[in-house]
Amino acid sequence: HRNICLIPKSAHGTNPASAVMAGMKVVVVENDDQGNIDFDDLTAKIEKHRDNLAAFMVTYPSTFGVFEERIVDICDAIHEAGGQVYMDGANMNAQVGLTSPGLIGADVCHLNLHKTFCIPHGGGGPGVGSIGVKEHLAPFLPGHAVGPEASGKLCGSDACVPRKEGAVAGAPFGSAAILPISWMYIKMLGADGLKAATANAILNANYMAARLNGAFDVLFTGTNGQCAHEFILDLRPLKAATGVTEEDVAKRLQDYGFHSPTMSWPVAGTLMIEPTESEDLAELDRFCDAMLSIRAEIDDVGSGRVALEDSPLRNAPHTMDDLVSDKWDRSYPREVGVYPAPWIRANKFWPSCGRVDNVYGDRNLVCTCPPLEAYEDEDDKKLAA
Repeated sequence: HRNICLIPKSAHGTNPASAVMAGMKVVVVENDDQGNIDFDDLTAKIEKHRDNLAAFMVTYPSTFGVFEERIVDICDAIHEAGGQVYMDGANMNAQVGLTSPGLIGADVCHLNLHKTFCIPHGGGGPGVGSIGVKEHLAPFLPGHAVGPEASGKLCGSDACVPRKEGAVAGAPFGSAAILPISWMYIKMLGADGLKAATANAILNANYMAARLNGAFDVLFTGTNGQCAHEFILDLRPLKAATGVTEEDVAKRLQDYGFHSPTMSWPVAGTLMIEPTESEDLAELDRFCDAMLSIRAEIDDVGSGRVALEDSPLRNAPHTMDDLVSDKWDRSYPREVGVYPAPWIRANKFWPSCGRVDNVYGDRNLVCTCPPLEAYEDEDDKKLAA
């Protein structure tokens, strides 16, 4: 009868979707002004749904880029009410070698290899990742179609017998093209290297947040003023004051050679920056320099020196066609559009097209498949005639 799943507002959208697919009713838990789970709201909803509480889904560190300071208390409160804790492992990049889901109090956790363990993110899939459970949940694991002993031999409980029944994966070993990447990453780094990677990911994010704070508002930090492995820049005050949108900033970054960080998620009107451990100091500084240069362009709009609709921000990105075109009807020089900083000239990345209407494109798909007639050869056409 337990069918209530508590999920904080800061959760990934896949969390409530997964709970609903499992037949549960989602109850949303509020966050406080620092981005943490509101513990008072959580305990009130635990008490309200105590008899039907099944689970609590949480991402740690949170999607807001902070370590939940009361994460152990949160897990204990769920367990005391008879619920289970499901941890979304999307942000394991800030955990590996420093802590673990089991130590924190999670009962189930999935690990996204595409974020923490180096496989490509996207590209049509397949998504790959392991799901770990505490021993008391092992009897409920699905069977294994190929190696049934894998479903129980490490459980340590008589209830965990090897079985094929209930298998949920037709390819239970995952992708042979992808998994060696994660294996090599773990094998070559070792325990000390993995811990160093986590520390560097957190250090890189805090370094960038410190450089950009002041020019932009860092939306959430912990009580010590620091973030986890990612942080959110709040562009909403600038938008209200100047009309420059988060999309203008994202598009302008292309002129500086950067694909934009995550835009308008998990908070609308923001950019979420996640440098990971991979970038060196020079690259971190290059990105920060680009953002600070863009902030100066925003100030030009805010002061009235440049009209928004005629600004490099609103016209970004600028293509090679813009540079060589006979027509240039903008008030700023072409050089400002395509070479906004001197260091870009050495290895300029040229966007393939100018500004597009993202929303229109998402809502009006264009099929690129050729029509069936294109597959007919000339002889077939003659016979049909």
